[in-house]
Amino acid sequence: MASAYTPGLKIVGKARFEKDRKLPMRGTVHVKKGERVTAETVVASTHLPGNVFPMNVANILGCEPKEIIEFMVKKVGDRVKKGEIIAETPGLWGFFKNRVESCIVGSLENISTVTGQVILREPPIPIEVHGYVDGEVADVYAEEGIRVATYGAFIQGIFGIGPEVVAPLKMVARDPADVLDAKDISPEHKGKIIVGGSLVTAPALARAIELGVKGVIAGGYDAFDLKEFLGYDLGVAITGNEDKGVTLVVTEGFGKIAMAKKTFDLLKASEGRKTSINGATQIRAGVIRPEVVIPIEGLKDQDVSKSSSMGMTVGTLLRIIRQPKFGSVAKVVSLPEKPAHIDTEAKVRIVEIEILNTGEKLNLPRANVEIIEE
Repeated sequence: MASAYTPGLKIVGKARFEKDRKLPMRGTVHVKKGERVTAETVVASTHLPGNVFPMNVANILGCEPKEIIEFMVKKVGDRVKKGEIIAETPGLWGFFKNRVESCIVGSLENISTVTGQVILREPPIPIEVHGYVDGEVADVYAEEGIRVATYGAFIQGIFGIGPEVVAPLKMVARDPADVLDAKDISPEHKGKIIVGGSLVTAPALARAIELGVKGVIAGGYDAFDLKEFLGYDLGVAITGNEDKGVTLVVTEGFGKIAMAKKTFDLLKASEGRKTSINGATQIRAGVIRPEVVIPIEGLKDQDVSKSSSMGMTVGTLLRIIRQPKFGSVAKVVSLPEKPAHIDTEAKVRIVEIEILNTGEKLNLPRANVEIIEE
């Protein structure tokens, strides 16, 4: 068998990166195709309807639902302030009035003479979508958003938490095997995305949040610390919406795993550059990987790496994603055509690999490796 398909992990020094930037509902697109944008540019915006608050006016006033119209002080469409009277009975000789006060700041949206309820709605919630990376508008989706394109370094991680952030990149680790601890993080790292080595400890992550670090990139993170950090078991949920004050991108896996040298060297060479990271991760079907994007000015199509569709072939770089040798980088030596028995006594298709830093050769199930796309 000349080649085989296996999932790929991208670690590319020069690539074309494209990403859709869409609104959750229809709105206004503020840029045109071909226009240059920055990561901070508002490319599209809209307003989400405010939260609704029903009030049983008939019950409060002690009247029939059909009678509330004559007691309403505010009409449909009127703006209201919190504590402002929206309905009132005339009382007896001007005294003993029953009143209904607004419980929010917003507007009066509906009056029902069937239920006796009044619907109040909070002000619309503004939603803005930013460019995410410095680049060019490759396409425009009318009333929805855009597709932004840029050239630069692109790294996919294994796991992440936290939303999109943009900041200068700062190396803290000197070696891919270094552990990033609280003592390694100082006030000079405020507002930056910092890079560790084999592990970021729980105290280090807490220190990063305390000092205002925007993002952390490291080889590994302790799975037990993750539950404590999030406050709940992650399960198979999609990450990326956590509001913890920092975004984390793990490049290798859970535990202490030295960052792949290719990844570490690429980040080191990009130190000081404006970097965009996103911790969004989905492990189940429809995989979403956390990512690191580092735009580089002046690159063109002819300068970037071309993604191969050949799949896994002899010489292809791989990373082992299960034990044994989890996290090691290797190359394909051969792709035996016939399935073979493995230690579990299952009969599967295997790949013969050679681990790069040791030269050790192993036969592994093809499901235990992923391609490193260069």
